[in-house]
Order: sequence, then C-alpha cells, then structure tokens
Amino acid sequence: MAAVSVNTGMKIGVLAGRSGLPVKTLRYYEDLGLLPAIGRSEGGYRLFAEESLRRLEFIRRLKTLGLSLEEIQGCLAVHDAGDLPCGDIHMQLERQIERIDIQIRELGQLRQELQSLLAGWQSDPAKQGDVICPNLQV
Repeated sequence: MAAVSVNTGMKIGVLAGRSGLPVKTLRYYEDLGLLPAIGRSEGGYRLFAEESLRRLEFIRRLKTLGLSLEEIQGCLAVHDAGDLPCGDIHMQLERQIERIDIQIRELGQLRQELQSLLAGWQSDPAKQGDVICPNLQV
C-alpha cells in the first residue's frame, strides 16, 4: 500500500471512536476483508476512508439481523465488484428466517422437555449411590 496523505483518511483509532467499535474489532474486520484500508500514513498507520463508517453501519445492521460475518462478506464482495447486493441480502434474510423457524421448533421441544422434567420434580429426593441429582434421570 502506498502512503496516503493523513488528510485523506482516518487512523483506526479515529474510526473506532466515530463508529463506536473497538479497534480490535476493526482490525479483525480488516483481516477478514470486510473493511479495507485505503493506504498508510507517512508514519505507517493504516488509513480508512470516510465511507468506512457507512460500511461498518451496513455490517452492524446485517449482524443485528443475524447474518454471519461470512455471509456479510459475500454481500460486500458483490458491492465491491460494482453491483448492488440486494438480491444476495434477500436470499440471506430468507435463510435466516428458516434458521429462526428451526430454532423456534427446537426451543419448543426443549420447553416441553423442561416442563415434563419439572412436572415430576422432587424437591428432596432420596440419595441414589453416586447419582448427582436423581431428578435429571441421567
């Protein structure tokens, strides 16, 4: 990377302050290719463009919707290639709904199991050898 004028980019600490994200997270995102630096300062510090803030908001929004960093990386790759990733994001959000539906079913099953377990719960069961808790039936 070529040295870039300090006036054309912001150091990672400034980006962290403006984005509200820790420097460690920003470095991790950079390592994953989610947050490219635009160059380095004369002193060798990584510099980031103003657009990095918008990119971080995009990442944050997709994370709150439950997408993984790998899925987000795919959407950003489409954007970085010059296309709108709306179709990819739509597909990822549909997959997320499917995952949520599975989690809801699994949580319903877990709830039933817990209710069944608690229905027969003894508050003061008799000791049974080396069994830790007779109520758990393990």
